[in-house]
Amino acid sequence: MASIAKRTDGQWRARYRDAAGKEHARHFPRKVDAQQWLDTVTSSVVTGSYLDPKTARTTVGQWCDTWLEGYGTRRASTVRQAEVHVAKIRDAFGGMRLSAVKPSHVKAWTAKLKAGGAADSYVYALHSRLSQIMADAVHDGVIARNPCSRRTSPGAGKQRPYVATTEQVWALHDAVPDHLRPAVLLGAFAGLRTAEVCGLRVVDVDFMRGIVTPTVQYPAEPLKSDASRTPVPIPQALALELAEGAAERTWVVETPLGEQVGPWQVDRAVRAARVAVGMPTGFRFHDLRHYFASLLIASGADVKIVQARLRHASATTTLNTYAHLWPDSEESTRAAVDLVLTARADSLRTRRTS
Repeated sequence: MASIAKRTDGQWRARYRDAAGKEHARHFPRKVDAQQWLDTVTSSVVTGSYLDPKTARTTVGQWCDTWLEGYGTRRASTVRQAEVHVAKIRDAFGGMRLSAVKPSHVKAWTAKLKAGGAADSYVYALHSRLSQIMADAVHDGVIARNPCSRRTSPGAGKQRPYVATTEQVWALHDAVPDHLRPAVLLGAFAGLRTAEVCGLRVVDVDFMRGIVTPTVQYPAEPLKSDASRTPVPIPQALALELAEGAAERTWVVETPLGEQVGPWQVDRAVRAARVAVGMPTGFRFHDLRHYFASLLIASGADVKIVQARLRHASATTTLNTYAHLWPDSEESTRAAVDLVLTARADSLRTRRTS
């Protein structure tokens, strides 16, 4: 419902009620201006771009507070990561109104981050977080459009994973403290992630059948996906190695005092050991997982097998990361085409001689 009325002071009062029944009004010196304002409001209602004038003044910082409250139901580690991203977003846009953030602002922000030395993958993650926050604002009716899109995305960057040699893996294994050697074995020969290694309990390993079933991640939180809980078969030699002294332990990887090992302890040990064995500065525990993948591929495992052992949710993830490790099929495709051409030539020769 909308109307325009002339006040005693000569001003024209335009008013309307929104879908919630709340009245909004503005005063204009001319009736034509009042009518134009009402027409604009009516058009935004019809096109679905209408925003409550009060809500439209919400700043990015204010919306981030609201967004984080709703996001807080997720696991603590996931929320902490979001808080780190949100802090960066506040630094750039905190005082701006949500509706004032334009695609050009987003592109300038990501360009500045890259110029400052931020890794492509990190800039991509920040852009994705901003897009997620803005998309929720659209869904909540706080803004009409998300300023983030494919056109503003900085790209994730394509970096091939570092694959250690077998000699480097064993050198790393021998260089870390004795109680952390099972962690290296689980990373390199079962493909477990750092938090999964630190959360692996003795009861999660079937030493007789040779099966590791990741169930929780450090300290004792559920794994993030069903795929992560897929059992991983291990050879008997590895099962025997892990079984040594397991009867007296709760965790497969423990400190000498019987305490659970934290991911930072494993990462710190790997950083120290990589220097001692001459590995690249950027080598991380997670790179042992890449070694495991390369081992499977070199043995002839196809993409579905590698996907299952790495516990990826989809084969696309596996291919995006490791496609370059599969043997080049140039010769096999050349042979396939050659077979057809040769058969054709033989057929023609037979016709000419008959």
